[in-house]
Amino acid sequence: MATLALAPPSARARFGFLLTPKALFGLTVLSVLVICGLFAPLLAPFDPAKQDLMRAMIAPQPGGPHLLGTDHVGRDLLSRLIYGARVSLLIAVAVVLFSGAFGVALGVVSGYFGGRTDSVIQKFLEVFWAFPPLLLAIAIVAFLGQGLGIVILALASQRWIPYCRMSRAEAMALRDREFVVAARSLGAGHLRVLWHHILPNILPSTLVVGTFAMATAIISEAALSFLGLGVPPTIPTWGGMLADARSYISTSWWMALFPGLCIFVTLLGINLLGDVLRARFDPKIRNL
Repeated sequence: MATLALAPPSARARFGFLLTPKALFGLTVLSVLVICGLFAPLLAPFDPAKQDLMRAMIAPQPGGPHLLGTDHVGRDLLSRLIYGARVSLLIAVAVVLFSGAFGVALGVVSGYFGGRTDSVIQKFLEVFWAFPPLLLAIAIVAFLGQGLGIVILALASQRWIPYCRMSRAEAMALRDREFVVAARSLGAGHLRVLWHHILPNILPSTLVVGTFAMATAIISEAALSFLGLGVPPTIPTWGGMLADARSYISTSWWMALFPGLCIFVTLLGINLLGDVLRARFDPKIRNL
């Protein structure tokens, strides 16, 4: 008797969760951030570093040359916001990639091998876990100096820990599964098992952690820039714009409003997208 083959899931069944309002809003925010980051020189109406004291603190001009106004030295706010999106995107992606690669590698090795290897790695993790993230980042920047690479290093210095803890737990659950035991029985080495059988099953959870890590990296960079410890002042950033607006917030409200809105909307969109991905890939939530 012939058997009916199960049809493969359609594209809508696979990616339909991305069509929810929360996912669409998050994807839209990320898309705008990417477009601004890649095409900032084409989108910005003015040079973000050009100063013109004759045009200092001009209020927003709907339909005028300075749509969102100017700052205290006459720089166009819209242009600086667009270039600031480039910095935020670059830092967020770099921090997620570096911390994710390092954390997942350590966590997989720790959970798969266990024993003394696991103990040593977890003691190493606890040393970094003892420091508050922002305080450790401030200490690194203060010691090594300002710079884009230094900020990325400072922000990634502790953000590998969630990846490590997550991948360790996943590797411990997977190392005794039937397909892993069968691969080892057939002569597969540890490296092959890790690369072909453990890592592919950890990637969905890594994607969820990375999405939320982007949001924390953006807000941490803004905090460092606000404190004057971020990237050099010549590079426009949203946190740096907020720092410049501190002395003028009562007279030039637009200088603080628009950078703050950019940070708020970006974090909201990324967190909403992260919630959708977690509901899709986290088995504890998906099976409720």
